[in-house]
Amino acid sequence: MHGLFVSLTLLASAAAGALAADLEIDVTLPVECDRRTKAGDKIDVHYRGTLQSNGNKFDASYDRGTPFSFVLGNGQVIKGWDQGLLDMCIGEKRTLTVPPEYGYGQRGIGPIPAGSTLIFETELVGIHGVPKPESIVTKSATDTPAAAESSASTETESANIAEKVVSKVSEAADAVKTIVADTDDTQEHNEL
Repeated sequence: MHGLFVSLTLLASAAAGALAADLEIDVTLPVECDRRTKAGDKIDVHYRGTLQSNGNKFDASYDRGTPFSFVLGNGQVIKGWDQGLLDMCIGEKRTLTVPPEYGYGQRGIGPIPAGSTLIFETELVGIHGVPKPESIVTKSATDTPAAAESSASTETESANIAEKVVSKVSEAADAVKTIVADTDDTQEHNEL
């Protein structure tokens, strides 16, 4: 019976791990462009960061009047930014909902409590080495490749999570069958 309890505990842990929160990207001002951000670009971003739990602002580049510059996809910022600001046009705005796994995890950083989900309102101001467009051409959110990819990506991620859960449940069921079979005292053991 102890083995069954251990197996069910492992199953619960596996399912919880497979259901960890994902980064949410909401394009709030879609923009048309020929050149989108990619890993390795040095970019300038204006942002406002708030805590999802209470809406309190913890930082904002807008307050300083200077955008934040960093190399995208290089680990200089939290994972939520490295992933959430990819494939973005100059002038585009996005709201990123960053769960702890893509933010600061279980560490408290300044005014950000451990385990916090963060909301960032972001605006791509520039890509170093890429001329700023003379005018920003916006388009409807449903027409953006990023919106279509985001929707398809969300559906794919949901399917992947479902597959992981089914796989873990199946593994746990097999383990339980093995444990029950190994502890069945009525079974003859004629292996030798």
